[in-house]
Amino acid sequence: MGVAAKRSSMTFYSNGEDHYSHRVRIVLAEKGVAVDILDCTEGNKPSELADINPYNSLPTLVDRDLVLYESNVMMEYLDERFPHPPLLPVYPVARAQSRLWMHRIQREWCTHVDIITAAKDEVLVEEARKNLRESLVGISPIFEEMPYFMNEEFTLVDCCIAPILWRLPALGVELPEGQVEPLLTYMEDRLFDREAFQASLSEAEREMRL
Repeated sequence: MGVAAKRSSMTFYSNGEDHYSHRVRIVLAEKGVAVDILDCTEGNKPSELADINPYNSLPTLVDRDLVLYESNVMMEYLDERFPHPPLLPVYPVARAQSRLWMHRIQREWCTHVDIITAAKDEVLVEEARKNLRESLVGISPIFEEMPYFMNEEFTLVDCCIAPILWRLPALGVELPEGQVEPLLTYMEDRLFDREAFQASLSEAEREMRL
């Protein structure tokens, strides 16, 4: 794992297959944070996790006496704790807008990803695939106007989106290339080629694109 360069007071309990863990690892890599990353699964969690996290959930970030167990809170904490490079806009209105985009991504995209990943009901899974595909086709034109998601710079919003886009083949979501060229350029040239993104990938995530 490229993010974990040396021993640190910070520990990240990460599920190498989960997009919520991945978004935090992207932030850690963008910031160049020295962090111990413990690769876990839902079925194989360290025993101490239940002692420090009341939900015994992944991901979990521990920084000395602070324990965080919600991915967006972790991302914003890291952005404030390690201010360079900044991953949220400086001005309050723009910051609020970015947070709203993150909320919408959670409601409109992550819910579909979670249904597909859970794979409990094939009818619901196919509906989720269809809805996610249509939503991605619908937002593709915005990348003709700006290089990143509604911004000139890479932000936490992109950190939320990138893990989903990376997982599309594994999720069984195939995009109609002729309709999403701006989105594909954003994915391949501006997200996946980033040094920090490549450093953030777990072994399981690398295998998703082989």
